[in-house]
Amino acid sequence: MQNIQLRPGDPERDFGLLAALFSSFEDEPTNEAQLKEEYAEKRERVTLKVAENEAGELLGFYWAAREVAYPERMRLYLIVHPEQRGQGVGRQLYADALRTAQAQAVRKLRTTVRDDSPESRAFAEHRGFVERTHQFAMELDLRGFDDQPYESLIGHLKKQGFQFTTMAELGDTEEAQHKLYALNDTVAASTLGTDGEHSWHSFEDFQKSVCQAKWYRPDGQFVVIDSATGAWAAMSAVTRFEGADYAYNLFTGVDFAYRGRRLAQAVKVLALRYAREVLKVDTVRTHHNTNNPPIIAIDLKFGYSYLPGFFTMEKMVE
Repeated sequence: MQNIQLRPGDPERDFGLLAALFSSFEDEPTNEAQLKEEYAEKRERVTLKVAENEAGELLGFYWAAREVAYPERMRLYLIVHPEQRGQGVGRQLYADALRTAQAQAVRKLRTTVRDDSPESRAFAEHRGFVERTHQFAMELDLRGFDDQPYESLIGHLKKQGFQFTTMAELGDTEEAQHKLYALNDTVAASTLGTDGEHSWHSFEDFQKSVCQAKWYRPDGQFVVIDSATGAWAAMSAVTRFEGADYAYNLFTGVDFAYRGRRLAQAVKVLALRYAREVLKVDTVRTHHNTNNPPIIAIDLKFGYSYLPGFFTMEKMVE
């Protein structure tokens, strides 16, 4: 067993390797500059520790961040270099992370483990974590996606008084952003497989983390408005993250009052067209909760295939 030392993470010294480890664990790639930017934005809420051996080689790390919307909860990312696993690195990192959570009066710890890594799940379960949700990835090859059969559906919905537009066409004004926030917040909290929690604690939080994010593209935020009432009925957002060779469908949702009218299919088709024609990609990816069969059925109809996903696991802090 090697001598393992823990120390605070240093952006200049460590973030190149940390970005590579994050990218190997998560679906979406990240780079050193992006990680530094995120750390700077969340610095007051983040505890970052790295493990190294006597030679100064980085073996792994944990990144523990208190959630804005639920400050009594902390999200934990703990990643050990594949060649260093099974040597006590993860055990020492977790013990330190737990002490950090206790010192900050955190009530719940949440973490994610890949669903194709049984050893990672076993590590979490051994420390008292239980599964909360299961999300998996799906991928669509746009070269084989025929969107023409949906033209009649979109035309039919327009005749019924639904306006299909984008945040860019609406000027991406603060008023429009308020409505986008309300739709996102309401739909996300009522989506099957969720427990009604809110993703943002305020409009200002949404505006900062979404509308002001580098990945945010107003022309990739598609919305459907009921012309008769002015109500925002549905939306589908798509982007292309820096360094990715595919687009990502961030979220597709329909207000409860408008469900059952095939609005999700129609607005998602527009987002997929945008990915192919504007973002110039051949592939689109997304994630779904396993307990949300309606949206999964839509993607299967479009031709999406399954990819590995992850479990969200949680434990109470004593």
